[in-house]
Amino acid sequence: MPDTYILGIESSCDETAAAVVRSGEELISNVVYSQIATHYPYGGVVPELASREHLRAIVPVVRKALEDAGKTYDSIDAIAVTQGPGLAGSLLVGLSYAKGLAYAKDKPLIAVNHLEGHIHAVLLEARQNGRHELEFPVLALVVSGGHTHLYLAERRGSGWTYRNIGHTRDDAAGEAFDKVAKLLELGYPGGPVIDFLAQHGNRNAVKFPFAQIKHRDRNPQNRHAADELRTDFSYSGIKTAVLRYVEVNSMAESIRQRREMLKNIAKPKPEDYLAHCDRRTLDLVASFQSAVANDLVDKTLGAAIDHGAATLIVSGGVAANSELRRTFEAHAAQEGLPVLFPSRKLSTDNAAMIAAAAYPRYLTNEFAPPDISSDAALRLG
Repeated sequence: MPDTYILGIESSCDETAAAVVRSGEELISNVVYSQIATHYPYGGVVPELASREHLRAIVPVVRKALEDAGKTYDSIDAIAVTQGPGLAGSLLVGLSYAKGLAYAKDKPLIAVNHLEGHIHAVLLEARQNGRHELEFPVLALVVSGGHTHLYLAERRGSGWTYRNIGHTRDDAAGEAFDKVAKLLELGYPGGPVIDFLAQHGNRNAVKFPFAQIKHRDRNPQNRHAADELRTDFSYSGIKTAVLRYVEVNSMAESIRQRREMLKNIAKPKPEDYLAHCDRRTLDLVASFQSAVANDLVDKTLGAAIDHGAATLIVSGGVAANSELRRTFEAHAAQEGLPVLFPSRKLSTDNAAMIAAAAYPRYLTNEFAPPDISSDAALRLG
């Protein structure tokens, strides 16, 4: 079969990305325009600003991806774009551009679920490394700033089927990292800074036990059969526990001092935060990270055993966390389960994963209709 070159476009949150992937298995180009500088002063993503940044960046980002790949608008075979889930305005920018481009160049358009894209980031790199076959069923943990989901995946023809067997009841794990970082004046995004600072603290200094989730999900959209075996997560509690620890231990003044010292640094680096963190803060950060990592690993491995999973996939922005990776690798090895991660550059939002996820649909002619619309709450499986 001749090579197929798919242009992927991703704009679900605060990164404008485009990439070209060959036949779902070789990354040809990968361009990501980050909006961190835009949202940094607010400690989180501002949807309206994100949409405006996407409008400004999408044309040059796509052009750069094609240029890096040695391709043109005419020489690509198809266009893939994120349909959802994500921020409504951000999704609309990417989808509208992709629809216009597909129409103008008479190319097939393939709509991709952002969550499936994260899973295919792992598969893309596995194929690049010569690993074309996985043992099924596969249990995939997608964990990021906006998502914490567990999917049981099976093969169906050239594609996969997905069944959601767990999700967060409130905050996503990455969201908890960002909110704790904001509370402690550790910048945005919080995950990378916390990961760095945690290496200098005692992960056993503060105990953060997680309550067992026994009640049914109160969101009607998430209702499942009463006898269905599920593994759900919750991270609002640990965020509150960190706040309570800060109050009990009178840490407000040290946080204020850190804010004052760092506001004079235009682009603080992790080392700048380290220089302005006391021992109590470092221990708190290390304990928080360890608690979240252990909760994710324990529940995911428990679900893998319950459902007889043969392979684990961990993807999404939080998959870049060094402690999460170490803990998963150690505990999964004890259970005899292979665990696959994306590289750090494909852990966060990118368009390579969208192009890779689109390839099986290209093979079966699953193309999007001209009137397709974005879906901020799009579900997988």
